[in-house]
Amino acid sequence: MALKPEPTAPFHSVQYALRVLETVSRHGGGVTDVQIARETGLPVGHLAHLLRMLHREGYVEQVTDGAYVVGESLILLGTSGPDRQAAIENKLQRTLDSLRDSIGAAIYVSRYVDGEIKIMQYADGPRTPKVNEWFDFRSAGHAMAVGKCLLTQLDHNGRRDHLARHKTVRLTSRTTTNEKVLFNKLDNQPATVPVLDLQEYAVGTVCAAVPITAGESVGCLALSLPVEHAHRLRHAAYTLNREAAPVLLSLTL
Repeated sequence: MALKPEPTAPFHSVQYALRVLETVSRHGGGVTDVQIARETGLPVGHLAHLLRMLHREGYVEQVTDGAYVVGESLILLGTSGPDRQAAIENKLQRTLDSLRDSIGAAIYVSRYVDGEIKIMQYADGPRTPKVNEWFDFRSAGHAMAVGKCLLTQLDHNGRRDHLARHKTVRLTSRTTTNEKVLFNKLDNQPATVPVLDLQEYAVGTVCAAVPITAGESVGCLALSLPVEHAHRLRHAAYTLNREAAPVLLSLTL
């Protein structure tokens, strides 16, 4: 399976964030934002945004003189063995919970693993219910925002292989079942625009997904809303895209 080489905005943000974390890690006694800007070459305005995000996520901390040092989250993720995996999952869950509360939607992280769509973790709640899996998610990639977002990241042969094993059955009156039409939609999906599902998987639910590919791992971050909140979907989707960097960073470290 080959990936389509289309880096997204969150991908670039994570590259810059990793550059900042490498700089902070080199200065055990702390380093100022001025010095970080000098060593990374990042514009001060963009650096300020990254530092706020990294501080909020616990990757860096500020000491009394305003300098930045390595934070607790980075220390935990830098451990080895089973503790590291647990730390990654806990950190990711806290990030998903925060996104759920700020966006007001159920949030999901999904990956394409061994030829299958898998929801790895999610955050829902009484006022942000998750999608009712009435039809196996693994076989509904053609209809779900999650599935379509993952399929856009595969090459033509990868998509063909997936659809050979999971046929494009009609789930609602809005489901695209024609493979030629589906492939055309996937080919024309801009990498930086959220993928939408407008009651294609389930009547009464709308969804959006954005790619969070890290290396050879195909993944996406998604949200779902009851159809009565469909008027919020596009704004929520773009917020999700803008806030995807912390999730990708958790998966990258």
